[in-house]
Amino acid sequence: MPELPYSPAADRNKQPILDALTRILGEHGTALEIASGTGQHAAWFATSMPRWTWQPTDADLRTLPALASRVAEAALPNLRPPLLLDVMSPRWPSQDTAFAEGEQEKFDAIYCANMLHIAPWATCAALMQGAARHLRSGGLLITYGPYLERGVPTASSNMAFDQDLRARNPAWGIRRLEDVAAEARRAGLALRERHAMPSNNLLLVFGR
Repeated sequence: MPELPYSPAADRNKQPILDALTRILGEHGTALEIASGTGQHAAWFATSMPRWTWQPTDADLRTLPALASRVAEAALPNLRPPLLLDVMSPRWPSQDTAFAEGEQEKFDAIYCANMLHIAPWATCAALMQGAARHLRSGGLLITYGPYLERGVPTASSNMAFDQDLRARNPAWGIRRLEDVAAEARRAGLALRERHAMPSNNLLLVFGR
């Protein structure tokens, strides 16, 4: 099997995020991961949370073969093959059979890490609206990444990161927490929890 893509950041943050997830989530359920990327989080969480079924997805068709290889390498009964899912698509997933309507076909958790700052702002509203459609009653949307907060000094590393992102693509950039929370409210979701994470990141929990 060829060498799989590897993200040092994903490897560093997988355990702190897992620690938070195990405190926030129930003992069992089904989770949809948005923007799985290398799949390191999906494999780690599915290994560490055996009573949770994990559905990885990504919007980039080119990443799916490597993501599928990581899933195959993990060989876990609770880790599903990846799907192509672009949050901007009017239906999820973007290909294959759409997630069925009905409470039994919805997710107990939707997890999205490090997407909002490397995607156009419109993806935030699309993520919130899609989560509202596909979360089971009592389900949670969990996002992870850097955010700007009113009244909270921004770390110099995050300021430099934001400038770098906007230089690479003017549509990118670290998002303001209050703007993200406003998009969630428009979709019928409320910010319930804010958890400070290593390297000046936040883990946010949204629910109805």
